[in-house]
Amino acid sequence: MRISIDHDVCIGAGQCALTAPTVFTQDDEGLSEVLAGREDGAGSPLVREAARACPVAAISLEDA
Repeated sequence: MRISIDHDVCIGAGQCALTAPTVFTQDDEGLSEVLAGREDGAGSPLVREAARACPVAAISLEDA
């Protein structure tokens, strides 16, 4: 799986970081980002739920 965040769409709601904190965080501006080394989801079962929780659909998941 490959995770990408569209920073032009992200509003910093933080739902991804709340749902899957081992994969997502928020930068200094409050926008979501994937933690270093976790770009593949790190096997977290919550990644798909985090993408669904995004209120503006800024998270894309691509199966490898």
